[in-house]
Amino acid sequence: MKVLVTGADGFIGKNLRVALGEREGFEVLAITRASSEADLAAAVANADAVIHLAGINRPQDPSEFAVGNADFTARLCELLAAGGRAVPVAFASSIQAERDNPYGTSKRIAEDHLTRYAETSGAAVGLYRLANVFGKWSRPNYNSAVATFCHNIARGLPIQVSDPAAPVHLVYIDDVVPEFLRFLAAPGQGVRQAQAGPVYATTVGELARQIEAFKQVRSTLVTERVGTGLVRALYSTYVSFLPLEAFSYGLPKHGDARGVFVEMLKTPDCGQFSYFTAHPGITRGGHYHHSKTEKFLVIKGRARYRFRHLLTDEAFEVESHGDEPLVVETIPGWAHDITNIGDDELVVMLWANEIFDRLQPDTIASSVVSHAGSMSPMSFFDCRVMLCSMAREQQQHGA
Repeated sequence: MKVLVTGADGFIGKNLRVALGEREGFEVLAITRASSEADLAAAVANADAVIHLAGINRPQDPSEFAVGNADFTARLCELLAAGGRAVPVAFASSIQAERDNPYGTSKRIAEDHLTRYAETSGAAVGLYRLANVFGKWSRPNYNSAVATFCHNIARGLPIQVSDPAAPVHLVYIDDVVPEFLRFLAAPGQGVRQAQAGPVYATTVGELARQIEAFKQVRSTLVTERVGTGLVRALYSTYVSFLPLEAFSYGLPKHGDARGVFVEMLKTPDCGQFSYFTAHPGITRGGHYHHSKTEKFLVIKGRARYRFRHLLTDEAFEVESHGDEPLVVETIPGWAHDITNIGDDELVVMLWANEIFDRLQPDTIASSVVSHAGSMSPMSFFDCRVMLCSMAREQQQHGA
């Protein structure tokens, strides 16, 4: 399918072109501001579908709204109609089309041109009244406040918030592009008002606060909840604006004669991730927790984990090495330690279910060695049961 994309070098256009390039069977006929009238006519003549993204957002002269949005769309419709084919068109309109301002009016007139084209040609037309679109490759000081805030905050530049309570409605680029792909797959019939979403409602002040919070993660190590929804989309956008020199950042490293310990990432409510090293023969740990739990994963080297139950004195051991991934849990109420039993440095990844609190560490020193002495992997409790059973048998047989 040959897809004519107007505004192909704009924010949405760049993302759409990449998405189309990831899929087989699409050829993009790109129209940009540098394209001529002849280029546009040739593209229309060869197109199987049109994604109409071209438009003016922030002109120096408001009269440019009419030229770039309404008049250009009118010319596009004339060329489509002259071709005599019912070429489907998806149009990136705006929620501003509902408002009486120069930008909204120009978008609404563009919708009218496309509606008449659909009615006379029988072509399918999707009118997407998009909220403020944000995401990677957007332009600061042009596409949206999100782009400006992300660009400036990532570089330590000031941002301006005139009215923190001002409402703003946002839609993420990675939710918009799939809508256009679905249109290409099934354009439908006639004219339809189409949606791209979800649309996120927030305020300018909250937007600025959230993006500022992303920057603080590198100093506090406590991440925002970036896994879903608006915060996920904003975080991805913020990271896309990082300058090259900020693609990496250092972490505090705590070292002693045993090795090093490094905290990598902390979460508000799902614990933290760290790693530590241990030289050959070194034992770390020797404590227990009441509530804290941990997961250990040996990345490099060989380790022996030892456990002792605080009440029963039951003992247990397990070994692991970096060639076979094995997660070892620490259990509340069990003292535990880990020893490097290899010849090389031991490197262990560690997750704890809570952020370490120096005032309430829930980490109490305790020997892992059984009170009865060194134990085999058989539990001390099981040994006592076995000895008691043997004693009863001896009494029954008069031994």
